[in-house]
Amino acid sequence: MAEALRPLAVVTGASSGIGYELAKLAAENGHDLVLAADRPEIVEAAQALRQLGGWVDHIQVDLATRDGEEKLIALIGDRPVDLLMANAGHGLGRGFLDQQLNEWRHVIDTNITGTLYLVHRLGQKMRERDRGRILFVGSIAALMPGISQAVYNASKAFIDSFSLALRRELKDTGITVTCLLPGATDTDFFERAGISDSKVRTSRKDDPAMVAKVGFEAMMRGEGDVVAGFKNRFRAAVIPQSSFAEMYRGMAEPGAGR
Repeated sequence: MAEALRPLAVVTGASSGIGYELAKLAAENGHDLVLAADRPEIVEAAQALRQLGGWVDHIQVDLATRDGEEKLIALIGDRPVDLLMANAGHGLGRGFLDQQLNEWRHVIDTNITGTLYLVHRLGQKMRERDRGRILFVGSIAALMPGISQAVYNASKAFIDSFSLALRRELKDTGITVTCLLPGATDTDFFERAGISDSKVRTSRKDDPAMVAKVGFEAMMRGEGDVVAGFKNRFRAAVIPQSSFAEMYRGMAEPGAGR
């Protein structure tokens, strides 16, 4: 730890997909890493990222729980955080009334409560230093109602709205807030959400490395909302001008987000 002199990046949901690629970019850009995920694959991810140089620590925790949140905070300790990339999140298929309470509650506690708790704790320390960058990984699903993904889409709408408000609150500080909005991305999101048979799952999806690069570079430039991928930028431009009826006729296909 005495040799850990590089700036520190904290990445959640870092065991695979966009989170892993964000962590890789941070390491390649001279950052040490603290990684968190709720899956055992985080061990292999950390081992791979150590090959890029620098110090890497990791923890397997469920950030939908206060215990998991506190364990991650304890692992970070008093070390200043330069980059916080809040990527942890998951979806849930089926109609809302067909879901179990503990299932949809876990989506909310992961995507919203756990994310805000971490941003609140680490953001306060960033404010004390008047320095830091925060990246939320949202989704273009935030821009549309999610048939059979109602809770997930709503949770991402919350994150998009919250990130905008936080960015305005911190506009006169040295802290930047960016929200990355991916579209359908080639990750395990669909299998985990139980929607592996959806049309979006079988269609062409974006490379998580490309998506992460778009978000990472926007964060480093201090930009606000950024949509990854040309087709997704087009959809994001069109959706706000569409009626809900038009969205229901195809734009809200389950799993439209990452």
